[in-house]
Amino acid sequence: MEDRNKLTFLKFRPVYMDRVWGGTGLKTLLGRDLPENRTIGESWEIVDRQEAQSEIANGPLAGMTLRKALKSHCEALMGPGWDSSKPFPVLVKWLDCHQRLSLQVHPPVTVANDLGGEPKTENWFVASAEPGASLIVGLKEGVTRNTFEEALQSGQLEDCVHSFDVCPGDSLLVESGRLHAIDAGNLILEIQQNSDTTYRVYDWGRIGLEGKPRQLHVEESLHCIDFSDYEPEPLRFPVDTGKKELLADCKEFRITRYLLESVTGRLKWSAYEDVRLLHIVSGSLLEVGTGAILGRGDNVLLPFSAEIDFVAEKDALVLVTDRFC
Repeated sequence: MEDRNKLTFLKFRPVYMDRVWGGTGLKTLLGRDLPENRTIGESWEIVDRQEAQSEIANGPLAGMTLRKALKSHCEALMGPGWDSSKPFPVLVKWLDCHQRLSLQVHPPVTVANDLGGEPKTENWFVASAEPGASLIVGLKEGVTRNTFEEALQSGQLEDCVHSFDVCPGDSLLVESGRLHAIDAGNLILEIQQNSDTTYRVYDWGRIGLEGKPRQLHVEESLHCIDFSDYEPEPLRFPVDTGKKELLADCKEFRITRYLLESVTGRLKWSAYEDVRLLHIVSGSLLEVGTGAILGRGDNVLLPFSAEIDFVAEKDALVLVTDRFC
């Protein structure tokens, strides 16, 4: 087992992505130093793709890309039996939605290969929401493919899609095939399959960053949309209902929410149990022994070989993603 006594949590340098719908929420809400003169909509926090690579920012592997670390320290990071050539299976993002995103869909596994794309199931956790912010997910009851296509031709799609107001703490699983859009005023933590295939079916008449309408993928979208997916609702847990709640449990990953009280709240796991991701939505955690602190907005990898012991420095809301191997 390599570096078994050295590895602790792994932090990564964010990869910022320009998006026409982006804003300044990553700076004002998460305290990030953003690049000048760019419209940042996404921060790719943990990513292992050809077009984007996370770089480790702490510990003995600092400076390595996630891909290189998986090749050289695979068993210590992921556990025995993990194929070091296999991409890390989860992609973690912060989404700063200053404007509404396109109406879009990701291809189900049954059609992804035929369309030349990758299936993508994702979970949204609303970290911050302005008054009146909403999500658009699924169809209104009774909408058929025919009525949807007619509305698409006439530019009246808002009459077909299901929209609902959200508040911080709401969580929703968006499986491949589910029609969706994030409305303006949301800061979303997105935990997803390692995929970047998105088909836009409608973009509200928007002009892109280059001054032209963005590309649509209408035919591909119509092949992917689940036309039996009516009026889904988010998971909502009042803050006084308990310390631990299951947010998502699908074949791609499991996500659990923890509410930790200052000083007494603790997350502790033995080494050689599992590999996990830890997401700090609010508050802060202190690592017992080293004194290292994780704060709001941090997303870290907890290696298979590492013993993990955190206490809440301040009241904290954190998510843990596991069972993604």
